[in-house]
Amino acid sequence: MPSSVHSYRSTSSLSYLPTPVTQKTCMTAAVKRYRYLRKLLNFEQMDFEFALWQMTFLFINPQKVYRNFQHRKETKSQFARDDPAFLVLLSGLLCISSIAFTFVLKLGIAAFFKFFLYIVVVDCMLSGVCISTLLWFITNKYLIKSNYKGQDVEWAYAFDVHLNAFVPMLVVSHIFQLFFYHIFLRHDWFLPIFIGNSLWVIAIGYYLYISFLGYSCLPIIKGTQILLIPFILLFIVYIVSLAANFNMCQMVMDFYHYRVL
Repeated sequence: MPSSVHSYRSTSSLSYLPTPVTQKTCMTAAVKRYRYLRKLLNFEQMDFEFALWQMTFLFINPQKVYRNFQHRKETKSQFARDDPAFLVLLSGLLCISSIAFTFVLKLGIAAFFKFFLYIVVVDCMLSGVCISTLLWFITNKYLIKSNYKGQDVEWAYAFDVHLNAFVPMLVVSHIFQLFFYHIFLRHDWFLPIFIGNSLWVIAIGYYLYISFLGYSCLPIIKGTQILLIPFILLFIVYIVSLAANFNMCQMVMDFYHYRVL
C-alpha cells in the first residue's frame, strides 16, 4: 500500500483544520503547473497504486479521498493533486468506455477515434473546465469565511473535484449500463425505462454528491449546502421522464450516434 494511503489515515475527520501556510511557503500556480506537467512525461514518478485506491474509494467512501486532499494541503501547501496518475487512469477508463460504445453502436475505426476525442475533449475536459470555473467563482466570491479573507479555493482543486466526481458517473452511465443496453434498456417498456433512467439519476447524483463533498471539506468556505440544490432539479426531471415514458438511455445513444456520423 502506498505511503500516501498511510498518510491520510492520520487525519481524524473531515473537520480537520490544516496548519495555515504563509505566502512565502506557497508555490505559484506556474510552478505547480510545471511540476505537474513534468511528472506527466515521466510514468516512473506516478503513483498509480494510490490513484487506483482513490478511484475505488470514490465509490466506497469518498470522504476518505478528500481527507487525503487535506493532508496534502498541510504537507505540500496545496489541495490540488501534484501527481497526474489519476488523470492517466481516467484517460484509460475513457478509452475503455469508448471501445464499448464502438461495439454497441457498431461504429468503424474512424468513428471510434472521433467518438473518443469527443468524450475526452468535450464531455470530460471542456465540461470540466466550465463547471470547475463556475464553482470556483461561486465559492471564492460568495462562500469564503470572513476569517479566511485573502485565501481562496485553487482552480486546480476545483478541477480535481470534477475529475473525482466524473469517475463514478462515467462507470455507471458509460460502462455499467452498456452491458444491459441491447438486451433490455433500449426497449420502450416501463421497466427498462425505469431502470435505465434510474441509472442516469444515480450517475448524475454521484457527480453532484462527490462535488459537494469536495467543497464541504474545505475549512475556508461555508454554506456548501447550496451545492445540493441541483438534486431538486434532477429529481423533477427524473419524475417527468418516467411520466412521459422518456427513455434516457436511448436518447443518449441516439445523440452519440448522431455526433460521430
